[in-house]
Amino acid sequence: MGEKTIAVIGAGIVGVSTAIWLQRDGHKVVLIDEGDPVNAASYGNGGLLVPSGIVPVNSPGLITKAPGMLLRSDSPLFLHWSYLPKMLPWLLRYLSRANARDARKVANALRPLLRDSVDQHLALAEGTGAEKYIEACDYVFVYDDHAAFNKDSFAWTVRRELGVDWDEMNAAEFSSYDPVFGSIGRYAIRLSDHARITDPGQYVNDLAAHVKRQGGKLIKAQAQDIQTEQGKVKAVKTDQGLIDCDAAVISAGVWSKPLAENQGITVPMETERGYHIDLINPSITPKAVMMLTSGKFVITPMQGRIRCAGIVEFGGLKAPANKAPIDLLKSYIHRACPNLEYDSVDEWMGHRPAPVDSIPFIGRINNRADLYAAFGHHHIGLTGGAKTGRLVADMVANRNLSIDMAPYRTSRFTR
Repeated sequence: MGEKTIAVIGAGIVGVSTAIWLQRDGHKVVLIDEGDPVNAASYGNGGLLVPSGIVPVNSPGLITKAPGMLLRSDSPLFLHWSYLPKMLPWLLRYLSRANARDARKVANALRPLLRDSVDQHLALAEGTGAEKYIEACDYVFVYDDHAAFNKDSFAWTVRRELGVDWDEMNAAEFSSYDPVFGSIGRYAIRLSDHARITDPGQYVNDLAAHVKRQGGKLIKAQAQDIQTEQGKVKAVKTDQGLIDCDAAVISAGVWSKPLAENQGITVPMETERGYHIDLINPSITPKAVMMLTSGKFVITPMQGRIRCAGIVEFGGLKAPANKAPIDLLKSYIHRACPNLEYDSVDEWMGHRPAPVDSIPFIGRINNRADLYAAFGHHHIGLTGGAKTGRLVADMVANRNLSIDMAPYRTSRFTR
């Protein structure tokens, strides 16, 4: 494929990564996004690059745990009950995969995509000005005690099977490791070779600015469809008019579903609403990114703040933000760190794309060389975004791919 004009729909981390790698191959790129990517899911994540993030949420035991979680006020799982009838077909299929065989299938699919994620982000950001936001760090899972760790044995067994290593710390070792936060748990697992993005929104913004400096166009518009002529992509139809192009990449997160289904593939995917709070100018900061397993939320040190994220809520795209998840996050962090002080709190809610099988859609749509999917990353969008963009560029260039793409094929649900 020679020099082409390629429209990339969606300017989050997956979209900007795709745009940068396509530009490096000599293509002209048009980035299309209806909103401000700095305020979207690529901004609102936990800010961690997680090579070990391969075990899906719907692992064994979820079916029995979920009903009780929905009824507990201190649970990190929320549901808008009025939305349940609409999402029920997806939910039943999603829960049917909460077993060891399917969880291992997901882990085996995600490991090649995430294994070298830190190096992939460093390569993506090189020369863009965004390198400064990537910092090596540990990722620490904090447990109330060893018995609580044992309850997560399936996830740790799967990680070990796929080459993830870690160090274990008892209460004294954890307290020595982080004297400030070391009192919040009596047992901890430390994973090294991870990294954090110290300002996720600005990181994506700086990458997008680099695309523009390299001659790319950033167009604020709502993509509505992809127009073809004689079987070839000709333009992206938007609410601002047609945007001419020779090829298109759909990388708009949860909003990718109607665009992709218009092209003839089946996309069983729901929106998972995520929440975070940023505590501005905190009096204490953790040494590493910490997962407090008792509340299933992450504490990430960032520039001038710490971020607490990890709530899961189902309620569709239209319902307003719910105050209860925000209040729960505040309760979690105050309970874990009662002496923590800060100047103010910023609150956020956004949408994660949740495929029914927890595996993203990456590759050609209908085996066409001018139409690609790069969406559906669920909880690993930031981590896997850099490599996903590179893989798409490799496919456009017909280069040999670094991993087997079969698990991510776009036709896997299409009959």
